[in-house]
Amino acid sequence: MQVDFYQLTRDPAEKVLPAIAQRVLDGGGRLVIVASDNAQLEVISSSLWTAKADSFLAHARSGEGDDAVQPILLSTEVNASNGARFVAIADGIWRPVENLFDRAFYLFPPDQTDNARAAWRGLDKQTDRHYWKQDGGKWVQGP
Repeated sequence: MQVDFYQLTRDPAEKVLPAIAQRVLDGGGRLVIVASDNAQLEVISSSLWTAKADSFLAHARSGEGDDAVQPILLSTEVNASNGARFVAIADGIWRPVENLFDRAFYLFPPDQTDNARAAWRGLDKQTDRHYWKQDGGKWVQGP
């Protein structure tokens, strides 16, 4: 499994997630986006619809239709009922996802740095970990 830690110092999760989701879909994958706050999921949903002027990223909320057919599923729980092998944790609150997904994107703001450090240390040695930070308008891999 691979976990990518994204420290959000410039842009909030809803600005970052459309690009991550597009890369997952371009690779033929499915994604579940997790946040505990329904209001945050609504903002993320809006962002997925409007991120590009000429297209949208099809998605739905978990439990509001046929989850199995959704390429991107928004949920308050870690539940890949759409068959996703990728998970994005959007609210900075780490949840155990080991052995459930092939890859996790853990997005966290600066005030969740201690939680991110604890999550990093708590992963087993077989987990491939990467830390990314915002440097102006681009992402750079950190130490």
